[in-house]
Amino acid sequence: MAKADTDLANALLEQHVKHEMAALKGAKLRKFLAGEVSELFRLAGEVSLARVVSADQVMGVIRRIVVNMELDGGIPELAGEMATEVMNAPVQAQTPLKDILTREQATAFLEEALELRHQRERVISEVMAHPVYQELVANVVYHGLVNYLYEDNLLAKNVPGVGSMMKFGKRFANRAVPGLDETFERRLKGWLSDSLPGLIARSEQFLHKALSDEELHDTVMAAWVAVEDRTIDDLKTGMGDVELQEFVVLGYEFWLHFRQTAYFEGCCRAVVDHFYTKYGQRPVTDLLADVGVTEDVVLAEVDALALPLVDLLRQEGYLEGLIRRRLEPFYRSAAVAKILQPPA
Repeated sequence: MAKADTDLANALLEQHVKHEMAALKGAKLRKFLAGEVSELFRLAGEVSLARVVSADQVMGVIRRIVVNMELDGGIPELAGEMATEVMNAPVQAQTPLKDILTREQATAFLEEALELRHQRERVISEVMAHPVYQELVANVVYHGLVNYLYEDNLLAKNVPGVGSMMKFGKRFANRAVPGLDETFERRLKGWLSDSLPGLIARSEQFLHKALSDEELHDTVMAAWVAVEDRTIDDLKTGMGDVELQEFVVLGYEFWLHFRQTAYFEGCCRAVVDHFYTKYGQRPVTDLLADVGVTEDVVLAEVDALALPLVDLLRQEGYLEGLIRRRLEPFYRSAAVAKILQPPA
């Protein structure tokens, strides 16, 4: 390219850069973005979601970003610090629980939970059948019987000296018949073992009747009334910064394992498949409308975020540099040189 042609190309480049910089500012930029948003919404009304991005592509993003991406160790540390800042913020001591969850909302959640009667009965049955609970019942009954026999029965309480005589008789009998205590305990525990299934069954029947919807509703709401005026700071008493950060670390370690499980993969696949069954062949605007995204919503965010960001990029020189990087190869190209060469 001759020097004259190069100078002309450079002059055209400078004018083009000025034109673009002027267009990407103030009212002109706002008008341009509004027009592009309108065009994108028009196009979204004609193009289906599956044409924009497929279900397999979405699953690929989930696998790459959510499942397989290596997460730096600073993430749990930062999360722990943020959780600590939140829990120690002044708003915790200024906000009563009822400002976060109203009594009406708590009642609605409770009433919905009470509809899960079958699940509640199943939980009670499973708790009753657990060996730890059965051992607890056996020990409570055993110690209650022994305590009653030697200390708390009506005869020992109402007749002076009888309690002491019964304890003395127990010690005397043990000296006369060594091992009597062990024999009594073994037989009593044997009786408890035989009687335990019936005791558990009656306990379960009692709980099913006692934990009626009305009783549970009244009990839970009474507990709610007792705490709804307390601040969040009061309710977190005993949860120090160290304990909170340990919970954050445990949650982070759980997530690292959970995201690699087949269960997580299956859940993601079920959600994505259903999503595309419902929206895949429909225009993108159907999805946007269902989640409440309109042109006005997008333009509000353009005003709030996009315009200030473009202003910052202009101030830092990035915007002009970007325009030049895009235009210079064109104005240095052979195609432009050919256009600028005077005809022979």
